[in-house]
Amino acid sequence: MSVFASLVEQLADLLQPLFHGSAAAAAIVLFTALVRLLVHPLSRAAARGARARAALQPRIAELREKHAKSPEKLQRAVLELHAEEKVSPLSGCLPSLLQAPAFFLLYHLFSSSDIGGEPNALLAHRLLAAPLGDRWADALAAGGVLGGAGLVYLVLFAVVAGVAVFNFRRARTTLAGGMPLDTPGAGGVAKVMPFLSFFTLVTVAVVPLAAALYVVTSAAWSAVERAVLYPA
Repeated sequence: MSVFASLVEQLADLLQPLFHGSAAAAAIVLFTALVRLLVHPLSRAAARGARARAALQPRIAELREKHAKSPEKLQRAVLELHAEEKVSPLSGCLPSLLQAPAFFLLYHLFSSSDIGGEPNALLAHRLLAAPLGDRWADALAAGGVLGGAGLVYLVLFAVVAGVAVFNFRRARTTLAGGMPLDTPGAGGVAKVMPFLSFFTLVTVAVVPLAAALYVVTSAAWSAVERAVLYPA
């Protein structure tokens, strides 16, 4: 925690001439971009896997006809097909899973009053009028929806809503064309996954602002990445 806190402080110091009092917020956005850049090769691999799954759909349709009266045999045959072709039906989840530690690290960092036995200096940083350690409830209590901190959150919610709608449409298109729904558990994932984009709104509202910035930046990156890797 103390090492990561020092890293954020150093990044903030580097960005301070450009962003002044919001330098720590800019450092978090930069950190998020670096994390997404590191996992981008896995995102590209996931896109290749989606195309491979789409190519298997005609063969899966044949299996569906062959085992129409036996769901168990159909599931087993689909799993064997994927194993034979070395295609994982859930490979697209890996990039998201690998980002989770970075998010939870930021969450704990900006939820702790002390780090290494010393007061957490990061809590003094702000994004404009909103402290990075506060939540939306704190912004509402301090000045209401249209207060300084409240307006920061309104902008974040607007960005997240726009990105969520974009990701929702893209996710539905990708799943419709690529995920074999006869794989055990895949049907449920396919139904739920497009709506996960909107869960970001809830996350932004309840986590510290620093962690919310990570979520918003990562969601925006996903929207651009999906547009590039999954062209309509």
